[in-house]
Amino acid sequence: MGWQLVKVVRERNTALYLGGVVVSGFGDSAMAVAAGVWIKTVTGSDSLAALAGFCIWLPTLAGPVVGALADRVRRRPLLVGVNLGLAAVLLAPALAPRPAVVGLLFGVLTVVGVGTVLTDTAETALVAAAVREELRGDFNGLVRTAIESTKLVAPLAGAALFTAFGGRAVAVLDTGSFLLAALAFRLLRVRETRPERSARPDWRAETAEGARYLWQHPVLRPLVLTAATAMVASGLSSTATYALLDTGLHRAAAFAAVLTTVQGAGSMLGGLAAGALMRRMPERAFVAAGMTLFALGVLARATPYLPLVLTGSLAIGVGLPWPLIAAFTAVQRETPGELLGRAAGTAGTLVFAPTGLAMLAGTGLVASLDYRVQTVAAGVLALTAGGLLVRVRRAAARPAEEPSRAVGGGA
Repeated sequence: MGWQLVKVVRERNTALYLGGVVVSGFGDSAMAVAAGVWIKTVTGSDSLAALAGFCIWLPTLAGPVVGALADRVRRRPLLVGVNLGLAAVLLAPALAPRPAVVGLLFGVLTVVGVGTVLTDTAETALVAAAVREELRGDFNGLVRTAIESTKLVAPLAGAALFTAFGGRAVAVLDTGSFLLAALAFRLLRVRETRPERSARPDWRAETAEGARYLWQHPVLRPLVLTAATAMVASGLSSTATYALLDTGLHRAAAFAAVLTTVQGAGSMLGGLAAGALMRRMPERAFVAAGMTLFALGVLARATPYLPLVLTGSLAIGVGLPWPLIAAFTAVQRETPGELLGRAAGTAGTLVFAPTGLAMLAGTGLVASLDYRVQTVAAGVLALTAGGLLVRVRRAAARPAEEPSRAVGGGA
């Protein structure tokens, strides 16, 4: 495992790409936390502060449409341009007078959400051209590790920077992160042919083509749906965290930071191990193993015992990234280049958009039910999805085996 990861990091393109992911992810995570605090400080409203995260999440629903745009242009220049544009947009709240800052923040966060969906889609497509196929599993695992590592440090850094210097300083930090990401993507060495444009482009038909391709593909559909199920279960489980701390562990709400840190550490370990495991296991077995580990971790959090809850948080962190890494690696491998943006955008919407809806449902459930009911339901959902994935694989293999026996018997 170690040598393969070293090979990934030593490649010029992968090192630059990872650098771009780290710096932009750090700025985004810091700004996401600081924006809510900034809005709360100016307005005193908890509900308006909560809308900050919703503004960033909402554009996820537009993934297929955004993916169609990514298929119309070369991906590297698109990434450079989008990051430069987001850097300029982030300067608006930094320069705005205090009375106008709240409205600007909502608009800016929505634009950042759109830009994030666009860059995620273009990055997924660009990886297929910039990273050798044999390195993609390890590379995608490293990307997941980099994302999780920024989530551990950036929120604390953003909150500290806001406390010391105010929201404008965080906006300037995020601006700098986008500029560095643009530079990293500009320095990538990759050959991209200019996509052919139809004489009469039909946006609806182009957008639907990516969804149709995913749905009809025997490898991609079950992997993407399983990853989506994992994120739904994660959303249901995470909304029960504070009830777990209060009712189950009798701990203060601030202890949630410990659980988050343990889960983040697990995600880093899971990402680092993903490439090696994907080379040694069938793809669906790898995903099913991740779903099982994740489900057992969720079920452990239904107990009132702190060691089990901490172990469960670590298991959630290790197992949850595996279905995501496998699904998007498969999208890169199985999708033609001219369709990759739309397929990746559709996959992103299917996987990540339901998370917000699951969290909304979980918030309602935890107010009316014992948190353990919700936690056990999330664990059982993940276990069922992993089991169905393996069962579908076996069922699909039988028709290919039976004719060969018949031919052998006839001979």
